[in-house]
Amino acid sequence: MKQKKQEDDLLKPEKIAGELLEIFTNNPGRNYNPRQLAKMLRKDAVKEEGKETIKSRYEDHFNKLMRQAVASVIDKLVKEEKIIEAEPYRYKLKPVHAFMEGILDVTQSGAAFLLSEDGEDDIYISEKYLRNALHGDRVKVLLHPRHKNKKMEGEVIEVLQRARTHFTGTVQLSNKYAFLVPDSPRMHTDIFISPEHINGAQNGMKAVAEILEWEKGRKNPIGKIVELLGMPGENETEILSILTEFGLPNRFPNKVEAEVSTIRDTISQADIAVRKDFRTVTTFTIDPVDAKDFDDALSIRRTENNQWEIGVHIADVSHYVKEDSLLDTEAYSRATSVYLVDRVVPMLPEKLSNDLCSLRPKEDKLCYSAVFTIDDQAVVHSKWFGRTVIHSDKRFTYEEAQKILDEGKGIFYDELNELNRLAKILRKERFGKGAIGFEKTETRFALDEKGNPVSVFLKETLETNNLIEEFMLLANKYVAELVGKSGGKKMDFVYRIHEGPVAERIADFARVAGAFGYKINTSNDKSISKSLNKLLQDVKGKDEQNMLEQLAIRSMSKARYTSDNVGHYGLAFDYYTHFTSPIRRFPDVMVHRLLDNFLEGKRTGAKNLEDRCKHCTDMEIRATDAERASNKFMQAKFMLTKKGQEFAGIITGLTDWGIFVEITENKCEGMVRMRDLEDDFYEFDDYNFRIKGARTGKIYRLGDHVKVKVKNADLVKKQIDLLMADATGDKSNTNRPKKHYKKFHK
Repeated sequence: MKQKKQEDDLLKPEKIAGELLEIFTNNPGRNYNPRQLAKMLRKDAVKEEGKETIKSRYEDHFNKLMRQAVASVIDKLVKEEKIIEAEPYRYKLKPVHAFMEGILDVTQSGAAFLLSEDGEDDIYISEKYLRNALHGDRVKVLLHPRHKNKKMEGEVIEVLQRARTHFTGTVQLSNKYAFLVPDSPRMHTDIFISPEHINGAQNGMKAVAEILEWEKGRKNPIGKIVELLGMPGENETEILSILTEFGLPNRFPNKVEAEVSTIRDTISQADIAVRKDFRTVTTFTIDPVDAKDFDDALSIRRTENNQWEIGVHIADVSHYVKEDSLLDTEAYSRATSVYLVDRVVPMLPEKLSNDLCSLRPKEDKLCYSAVFTIDDQAVVHSKWFGRTVIHSDKRFTYEEAQKILDEGKGIFYDELNELNRLAKILRKERFGKGAIGFEKTETRFALDEKGNPVSVFLKETLETNNLIEEFMLLANKYVAELVGKSGGKKMDFVYRIHEGPVAERIADFARVAGAFGYKINTSNDKSISKSLNKLLQDVKGKDEQNMLEQLAIRSMSKARYTSDNVGHYGLAFDYYTHFTSPIRRFPDVMVHRLLDNFLEGKRTGAKNLEDRCKHCTDMEIRATDAERASNKFMQAKFMLTKKGQEFAGIITGLTDWGIFVEITENKCEGMVRMRDLEDDFYEFDDYNFRIKGARTGKIYRLGDHVKVKVKNADLVKKQIDLLMADATGDKSNTNRPKKHYKKFHK
């Protein structure tokens, strides 16, 4: 009887209504269905009533009664206009009283979306409701009442935190004032500059302006010119513009340089005494030909029981960069080195990155090492992690090491050959467990003495690239496992995670791949990885390789840093971290310090670890975007010298406003604009990846081979304009393999 009374109390409509409104009020941006809400109330009931009622709470009869009661109360709350049906069978707090906070994503059209932080739909914000908010700002948004079958909309009512205050752009000068017209297409307003803040800027010059204030109701923010970059289109001007645009530094503060100058240049006997000495073991580095910072070295020797001892030796950056120093703060702020076409913006000053920490040949160097005992079948029998001192015998480039392997002779051939043999076994085993072989095509530019591009070539992946990759992966994996599998109280640590495929994105990619005759099995994660690997192998050497590789990568979740491990899908590892590149990645520095704590028996010691992980992920994305912008600038500059010339290409994208074409010989991508297709009026068919002429029926499809002529290139916008050199289009599908067409339309 007591239990029955408890259940009756829990099912009272007024009690359920109060609890539901509390859930909706605490989560104003979320949608819930009745089943979710009933489950939440049952869990709360268990906590409230105690263990003796747990069994009753989960009995089928009570669950049914709870669902019925919740459904009835929801109907009542909707009629009372306290909640709304946001979409069929999903409810949320009436938006007129709801607010949301989040990051603003402004589109090139001027409208924006408030990015959801809880997995719900993004909130649409029209340009007139942006007020004085800018792309990337953290804002507070008032939600509007939702109309049937329409997206949730809102308006910005407060800017909580500016993403940035400095913007690059072109100066437009008048007699009494000036405007800075921002480079970014996501910046929807110009910056007003009063005469006293023009600071010598000339009309048409590229400059950096800082926003000083933006009064409510004023159309333009007020700013001042803080840096003159030069004239548009010049190399130095545009590269500095890119760095500023993405909030990246171009120099180290004087205080940091002063602190670095005090770091001792020599290694003391005391430093060596507390380390394992590998100076007599065969050791070498293998790096790109233009590398100046050598993060990692490999050592190899036979053990007494006829196994292999292989050392993965990593520059001991944390020995020189002390926590909470000015240098440490600056390195964390940068979080990564940035590799632009014509320069590197390093995470650490040159004295460290190219000298003290770089594992240069014929010099004693301090390292943090992962040392493995491995048999001839590449089975790892033992592992050791700790501080070492090494002496590299040789600095190889990838090409030099590959030549020795190919010719079967040369310095350290036996060691290189054995490492390569073991790496192949490790690689085969990794792919057998479901790893995905993402190898995007990378372009490189040959530059003249003035930094202008004179040719474009594709970066080749050699066996020696794979050799180094496998042993770096081995070290990263086992460092993560050492901590992650330790058991007991959770250890603070930085993991590099990669979640499984995003269903919607992989389905879209499967449709695109199908248009080329490739099949992607999306039934489960293992099938996806297997069919992706087959596609990546089959597409090698094909014209569509670069496009499909890029689209495959975009269809996946992005890898990121976090203290909460979920594994790495792309590598098929349950535990993974970044330990092997501390000269150019700050997460590796954090991992070294946390590994210190673990080896010393400490279980904590990291401040705001998850926030620091997020910062490093954000800076990695920012650096990647800057590198892409640098590459697009050089592509535009290179193709400007080819104006009027014709090239073979492949259609890589279609939009309402044009056709993206990748030039086959150099992978530069440009656009044929719809307005330049003068032979017909074309309409975009996004489902079938094509545009079709209304009068002629001519069709251009994704993947079609076309000939294009270079019309122009805009160095400021980093865009290449193309024209169709042939007017073939496709009425009978003659310019693509018929099997692709048939497969796509089945």
